Amino acid sequence: MIRYVKNMSINLFPGYFALVMATGALSIATFLLDMHVVSTGLLYFNIVVYTILWGLTLYRLAFFTSRFVKDLTSHTLGPGFFTLVAGTCVFGSQLIIVAHHPEPALYLWFLAIFLWLVIMYTFFTAVTVRKNKPTLSEGINGAWLIAAVATQSISVLGTLLSPYVENGREIVLFVALCMYLLGCMLYLNIITLIFYRFTFVELKFAALTPPYWINMGAVAITTLAGSTLMLHVDNWSFLSELLPFLKGFTLFFWITGTWWIPLLFILMIWRHLYHHYPLKYDPQFWGMAFPLAMYTTSTYQLSKALSLPFLQVIPRFMVYVAMTAWLMVFLGLIHHLYASFRQQRGEESSSLWQRTRKR
Repeated sequence: MIRYVKNMSINLFPGYFALVMATGALSIATFLLDMHVVSTGLLYFNIVVYTILWGLTLYRLAFFTSRFVKDLTSHTLGPGFFTLVAGTCVFGSQLIIVAHHPEPALYLWFLAIFLWLVIMYTFFTAVTVRKNKPTLSEGINGAWLIAAVATQSISVLGTLLSPYVENGREIVLFVALCMYLLGCMLYLNIITLIFYRFTFVELKFAALTPPYWINMGAVAITTLAGSTLMLHVDNWSFLSELLPFLKGFTLFFWITGTWWIPLLFILMIWRHLYHHYPLKYDPQFWGMAFPLAMYTTSTYQLSKALSLPFLQVIPRFMVYVAMTAWLMVFLGLIHHLYASFRQQRGEESSSLWQRTRKR
């Protein structure tokens, strides 16, 4: 068992905190839609998962530092580390909305800001100064947009914390507003490269990995960040002055995310049904479950922020799509862990039998 946990830590996918992101976003969505039993169950599940993933990550950092740093500075694996930031903030938002515990969420916000600074500048410095760089088709994918997701997640959590901060509320909201605008900038820059890669560079079906769903997930959480700021304009007069801008800009990102959904489903059909690409568990599939849950949450909050109640028909339908996606990926995870554990036990038994024969 110890050896199994050690192997899990060594080979831990950097983007595994997307599991926390997907679970937290779905928990918040179901809470807003009055599915309190489901949302509470997902909260407890997320507490366990968040703790386990941090344990594995810290073990990997302490005992396999060189491999950890190599992954962090990689064009392909590095963006996955932004899920540490986003997962921490989504978990903090979950604690406020579902559990009504803002105190630990405040510490998680500070942790997320620290992680954001370290990962953001380590990763982008490394990929900028590297001499031998991959081509655009090899180096970029939807996972790069998790940088925008992480930035927006800090904005969302900061805005949610603002009512509970007596001293420095304006500073918290200013940071949240700045992170919202910075996240918008990151999305627009990165999505331009991804859209160019989609339309002008050959895209093989095997390369159409689940993180491309972050194309939609990034604008979904941007919508949530803008909507959350709009719902808290009474806490800072400066936000009231920006309200018309926030309404238009946030609606712009919501419709962009809505546009992505049919195209991404079509491309999935093209990949898995037309080309018969095997549909088996991959931790990257949490990068698909998260956007669906986040789109549900963001649309619900947007309908409140813009006073457009007819939009609520969308989250009341999408929540079941998000729940189905989360459940399917979760069942795949259970099967994957069980199969990996059996394989590990089989290898240990075989090794023990061979040592016995030699004696």
